[in-house]
Amino acid sequence: MPLPVPGPRAAVPAVPAVEVRGVVEHGDARGRLLGFPTANVTLTGSGPADGVWAGTVQVDPAHDGPVHVAAVSVGRRPTYYADGERLLEAHLLDVAVDLYDREVLVTLHRHLRPQLAFPGPAELVEQVQRDVAATRAWAGAWTGAAVG
Repeated sequence: MPLPVPGPRAAVPAVPAVEVRGVVEHGDARGRLLGFPTANVTLTGSGPADGVWAGTVQVDPAHDGPVHVAAVSVGRRPTYYADGERLLEAHLLDVAVDLYDREVLVTLHRHLRPQLAFPGPAELVEQVQRDVAATRAWAGAWTGAAVG
């Protein structure tokens, strides 16, 4: 069930939101293997700043589809790649939906931290758990509702 997120600018964050529209592509499934499946969108041009963001993902925006809260990573995935392709990866909280080949509108609301390289998967998973908790806290403050 999607989180009831207020209108696009109902609660204006401290930093203007950044929007990325794209089609969800197949990735290397690493997020799913780590317990955090992601919707992957290739970035073109300079795009948003690298790092981890608290945001939202609207599915099928042309048809006013549902909006979900997401922890979003933007960057080259330095734990696994020395100079990988720049990618946006959105982990939707509390929902499992097949988004492959569907258009999404990802709105990045709050920059949580810079992109970092971790010694291994265990340390990365611990940090992603903290990122998800920070995203839940942001969403709860933004919507006035508990998330998760």
